[in-house]
Amino acid sequence: MSTSLRDITYSGVWKNNTGLVQLLGMCPLLAVSTSAVNGVSLGLATIAVMALSNAVVAALRNLIPYEIRIPVFILIIAALVTVIDLALNAWLHSLYLVLGIFVPLIVTNCIVLARVEAFAAKNGVLASAVDGAAMGAGLVLVLAVLGSVRELIGTGALLNGIELIVPGAHAIRLFPENYPNLLLAVLPPGAFIVLGCLIAAKNWFDARTAARTQASAPTTAGASA
Repeated sequence: MSTSLRDITYSGVWKNNTGLVQLLGMCPLLAVSTSAVNGVSLGLATIAVMALSNAVVAALRNLIPYEIRIPVFILIIAALVTVIDLALNAWLHSLYLVLGIFVPLIVTNCIVLARVEAFAAKNGVLASAVDGAAMGAGLVLVLAVLGSVRELIGTGALLNGIELIVPGAHAIRLFPENYPNLLLAVLPPGAFIVLGCLIAAKNWFDARTAARTQASAPTTAGASA
């Protein structure tokens, strides 16, 4: 079981990363990643929804008629999103106002419904919860890197908006005050450019890793012989 859970985690976080491989949920990925704080906050909300919805569907999968499974799945996801939405509104109201409509839109995020349908409806509760959390963690990773790169290039600082979560905290300025902010980075075209670079970097890394593995295979085989 532990090996299987490791495989599920690796697949969700890296191998089949929702943002870099499956290219799902592009709307929130590109719209909210103007800063690392915004991106990670929405990503954490998505992790909670994905892990809980996967676990609930896996627990009830034998009780849900096949013909109405999609409406039931959406109802479960919508209920969980409503809880997250109300919690953000109550405890992190300033951040809630910044994220705006993108929190309720988690209901329509194809990542969430895709994992519920493809994995949770066919597997146990623990494996399904891990799958949802891992897929969400992969999304958070992309949002964190994408948001950090965009705000660093665009504003010269990191963690803009951190005071919305931690009162009294301030952004970290890494470039001088006279840094000429490249506003293209925080505009929609910048999101596409940076995301394309991240996808290219992942493909390069995977190709290099595969080449190294293939190159070491004959040596290992010869040593065994």
